[in-house]
Amino acid sequence: MTHTLTGPVTLAGRTAPSRVIFGPHETNLAEGRAFSDRHVAYYARRAAGGAGIVVTEIASVHGLDHPYERAPLAERCGPGWSRIARRCHVHGALVLAGLGHTGLQGSSAWTQAPLWGPSRVPDPVGRELPMEMTVGEIAAVTAGFRAAAQMAADAGTDGVELDAGPTSLLRQFLSGLTNRRDDRYGTDRVLLLREVLAAVRDALGPGRILALRLSCDENAPWGGITPADAAEVAREVAPTVDLLTVVRGGPFTPETYRPDAHTPAGHNDELCRTMRGAVGGTVPVAVQGGVVEPAHARRLLDGRVCDLVEMTRAQIADPDLVGAVRAGREPRPCVRCNQGCLVRDFRNPPVGCTANAEAGREGAPRPPDPARARDVLVVGAGPAGLEAARVLAERGHRVTLVEREARTGGSARATGYGALLDWSTARCRALGVDVRTRVTLGASDVASAGASGTDVVVAVGSVPRPPSFGVEAGGVRMDPRDLSDGVPGACVVVWDPSGGPIAVGVAERLAADGREVHYATPDPIAGSRLAPTGDLVGANTRLQRAGVIRHLGVRPVTVAADGVVLEDRVSGARTRVAGAVLVDCGPRLPDRSLCGPGTVSIGDCVAPRTVRDAIRMGHDLAVSM
Repeated sequence: MTHTLTGPVTLAGRTAPSRVIFGPHETNLAEGRAFSDRHVAYYARRAAGGAGIVVTEIASVHGLDHPYERAPLAERCGPGWSRIARRCHVHGALVLAGLGHTGLQGSSAWTQAPLWGPSRVPDPVGRELPMEMTVGEIAAVTAGFRAAAQMAADAGTDGVELDAGPTSLLRQFLSGLTNRRDDRYGTDRVLLLREVLAAVRDALGPGRILALRLSCDENAPWGGITPADAAEVAREVAPTVDLLTVVRGGPFTPETYRPDAHTPAGHNDELCRTMRGAVGGTVPVAVQGGVVEPAHARRLLDGRVCDLVEMTRAQIADPDLVGAVRAGREPRPCVRCNQGCLVRDFRNPPVGCTANAEAGREGAPRPPDPARARDVLVVGAGPAGLEAARVLAERGHRVTLVEREARTGGSARATGYGALLDWSTARCRALGVDVRTRVTLGASDVASAGASGTDVVVAVGSVPRPPSFGVEAGGVRMDPRDLSDGVPGACVVVWDPSGGPIAVGVAERLAADGREVHYATPDPIAGSRLAPTGDLVGANTRLQRAGVIRHLGVRPVTVAADGVVLEDRVSGARTRVAGAVLVDCGPRLPDRSLCGPGTVSIGDCVAPRTVRDAIRMGHDLAVSM
């Protein structure tokens, strides 16, 4: 049997065109609790790009399970599953309906009813105490799985995937952390999973895929599921399933399910190897967790670590990932920043991607390519300028991209986006964009270009903001983008008024260089804006381990030759960090020097932008021209 990444694989008699899985994840694309047309377009786009298996967003199998506002409910998903299956089948992809129940890790915000759990154990995140499920309620959940599977089969899907992952009720019954029952569901913790598998298999009938997503390490060896525990479960259920997807995480470590780039990409490889060895070839095994590079996926397949590879974030970043690999092209890279694809948020943002401005908007109408090519000058090759130049060239325009620095990418290169910026630059050149670096244009140059009939797009970024504190003679205040030139002295205060990832990254980088680093913020916690990305706890842990001294709830008063003075915002007490220079990671101001009549502005020269916002702005402008 070949294990080629882009080659076919057969499960339960159904053949997928590649071994790449687009896994289940929250999208906030639902209408009510049903799949929408946006869902259909979103999944169909990945199928068109070569995904072998598409697993839809997990649908709750019981009405009292409502973990987030736009969470699908299985009893309302039949028509949506049918539309998704029809659209994906056109491209050969198999479609599995994701089914689950979040139990005590859900929310009572919308149902106003108690959460259900195996035992009265509160979720460490939500802190809500669930009720202990009765045998009748357990039976109702099993019946819900059966009915949902039947509906998915009737809708024309190729099968279902059951969620026993980090935030699922099925995992909660398997774990000693959350299952403390003294009845048969406690003495035999696998009992509910066996009953659900049997019910779902009976509903699906022969010839449809029954897949299981199983948390194989809760990272809590004092009572949680360990790899040895999971191996026993996997061996027991392997004969009853057609695909086993190995994942990691539990109530204390849900962030390990889909960690950001601070966690090595291969963090689940050995766990998957262990599980594949445990089942002994009785069922194909898929690896999940940080696999975003095709070369990494190939190594896993070649090394028989797994039989299929889940590359969800990689396909959000580039829906054509499989097609790109088949054509010998580098797909647009996923940098695992978790800034657009993690959408569990009270604001209900739709799924998106920092790298891919079209993610989550696949069904939106797009103007046809222009009938006449135009000459376009893009000034500034940061994220916004690169994206605008790339898309303009794709649409047939003649583009010149000018950058005053020696490399493209602007300040984003200092924040972990190098791979994406290099890909964008390479794509621009491949599309015929005239990329010119070390070229500085003035307002007269821009005006001349416009007068000659060239469309001018200004993307020159931002300039430092005047300090809100005193800088005395001999005091050193630096901008993060100047760090490559070196930092004078051995002691640094990193000032973070924005609570964002830049200051945290700068502090970590300087500490790794062996400097004494102090991190200062007006907030009560370091990196306060990192919560939506799942890195808030991780960032504070890394700062602590790196020896970074945190000053919380303060503001700088003076930067002097002999150090930096910080003032507590409440008490007014002052602390001097002797001999320190200050790196100011506060917001910058738009550079409007080239934004004149006849030009169009994008990126930071309009207003301070995140990398994601800048790329989307550049993309939308290019599409509209």
